[in-house]
Amino acid sequence: MYHKRSSGQGPPSTTPDARQVRSRSKLLLALLALLEREPFEAITIRSIAAEAGIGYATFFRHYSNKEALLDDLAANEIAELLGKAMPVFATHQARPACVALFEYVAERRTLWRALLAGGAAPILREQLIGQARRLAAEFGTVAQGATSPIDLRVTHATAATIEIIAWWLRQPEALPVEQIAAILDRLVIGPTMAEDA
Repeated sequence: MYHKRSSGQGPPSTTPDARQVRSRSKLLLALLALLEREPFEAITIRSIAAEAGIGYATFFRHYSNKEALLDDLAANEIAELLGKAMPVFATHQARPACVALFEYVAERRTLWRALLAGGAAPILREQLIGQARRLAAEFGTVAQGATSPIDLRVTHATAATIEIIAWWLRQPEALPVEQIAAILDRLVIGPTMAEDA
């Protein structure tokens, strides 16, 4: 995955090979485009490679199967989602953070529906909890007077948030972003953040 210098001068480079970065990016974008048109189960590795404009064999230089590609896509999506919501949570402005979270999911509704219903939900949950724990520690959301361990609170809040997102995405007529954000705040975020008060 990383390009190594062959000149023997200095240590090997840790810079990713530009072609590999481009190929991975093309594969991620291809899966994203395909998920907009069809369910994950119907997508084949051949269709992903064709959409990406790369050879079938090239796919396997980067991923062992389409689920691994979906996992990578999920990790990127989680990082983006948390990047938008966590800084707002860190300022203890729960409602705007909930709105930011649901606006992001709404913009990418098809993808999130695929991530949560396409077999990636357990992986998504674990990745989301792990990243939320790291960000919570980074943003210093642990209060000394809290009666529940931060690890438990983050795990509970993240799992509940995923369930609310999944429920919202399954509705034939989705609630408006402001309304579902208020529900998340009232049921999950408010009580979780109240521990810090």
